Amino acid sequence: MEFEPLAKHHRIIALLIMCSLVAASNYLVQPQFHINQWLTFGAITYPVTFLVTDLINRRFGPQAARSIVYWGFAAALIVSFFLSTPRIAIASASAFLVAHVMDVFVFDRLRQRSWWLAPLIAGVLATIIDTYVFFAASFIGTPVPWVTLALGDMMIKMSLSILLLAPFRALMWNLGSAKSKKKLDNTSQKPAL
Repeated sequence: MEFEPLAKHHRIIALLIMCSLVAASNYLVQPQFHINQWLTFGAITYPVTFLVTDLINRRFGPQAARSIVYWGFAAALIVSFFLSTPRIAIASASAFLVAHVMDVFVFDRLRQRSWWLAPLIAGVLATIIDTYVFFAASFIGTPVPWVTLALGDMMIKMSLSILLLAPFRALMWNLGSAKSKKKLDNTSQKPAL
């Protein structure tokens, strides 16, 4: 399948959204923002990053999605060092990279099936990996009850993965799907008068 090239303005918008979401999530996962012993506010913002990755993957293909993941990883790592502790920044960047690369891979393998299957399966698997890597690397060896926080965050993130299917579908309609090379070539030609 051929994909439309990722335009510069789409890349900038996706990177700004991705970096903002990761930085906010890293800030909101710190102990002062724990809602209770099971949940942090970071669990509410972070699942949207998978929506961004999946939309880019759907429209522009896995290569463009991986590009956003790599650039988002670098930008988020830098910003996170200023908004959170170095340990959380490194844990977040590692979890982000592993989970999002896997999300892109799984989504691409399932893209030809029902519209909802690829983002759901990719999002759930990526959530499990991201949550475990992040919480273990961030809080193991500290007094923070990271296992209970991880379980609470994972349940919220999985629930949000399901709820985000509606915006995914709506944005698919508005942003469009991947266009075949033939369609791209035909749209660039002007009709004869």
